[in-house]
Amino acid sequence: MDLNKLLQISTFAGKIMIESGAETYRVEETICRICTSFGVDEADSFVTPTGVMVSVTHKNQVLTLVKRVTSRGVDLNKIDKINTLSRRTQTNKMTLDDFNKELIKIAKGDRYSNFFTLIWSGISAGSFAILFGGNYKDFFAATLIGLIIKIIFIKCENLNLNEFFINCLCGGVCALLTIILIKFNLNNNLDKTIIGSLMLLVPGLTITNAIRDTIAGDFLAGITKISEAFLVAVSIAVGSGAVLSIFINKLGGI
Repeated sequence: MDLNKLLQISTFAGKIMIESGAETYRVEETICRICTSFGVDEADSFVTPTGVMVSVTHKNQVLTLVKRVTSRGVDLNKIDKINTLSRRTQTNKMTLDDFNKELIKIAKGDRYSNFFTLIWSGISAGSFAILFGGNYKDFFAATLIGLIIKIIFIKCENLNLNEFFINCLCGGVCALLTIILIKFNLNNNLDKTIIGSLMLLVPGLTITNAIRDTIAGDFLAGITKISEAFLVAVSIAVGSGAVLSIFINKLGGI
């Protein structure tokens, strides 16, 4: 058995899951399952939102690998596929090379197209505006704004800009566009349109995982994710609040 190769592959699997938004306990469980299914005597993993550490023991030989995680997003499809693949190794024996090929295929798997993502992001923003009590004008305004801020978000991510700055920018653009549309009588409720559009930026999965990790006993990961969610919320508030403050205090509001 090539312990070094097994260690690299299992850590790579954990890294993909963390980058795709998986819970900490699920990542640790999956890594250990992969290692033990290939015959190691003992496997331990310690995962945080910014790093994966794995240690395996076999015939008194101990190896450890640390892999840094620098980006995080949401791709539940990858999480499900890796989780399923790790469980399949326990019932259907496969070689490390075959497992690695499957893992690379999952990692390179295409997500939804940008066009598909933009359309449904806009519709989601409009639906949230209706959910919060808006009317049909607010729906169409929030749909348009949601589509625009999603484009900005994707472009800024491609430029590797800081997430805090991206959320500030998107929050500010959202408030500015809502004010412009309401001035042209294209929407009726300033608050409903802004809130509906900003829901695209709210870190819902991060908050959910933070609670689940804390309940599962992973306090470090839970606190880290709660802090991340708090900073995202602050950045959204700073961006949209700055524009609204200028509009109300300097321009007299609606």
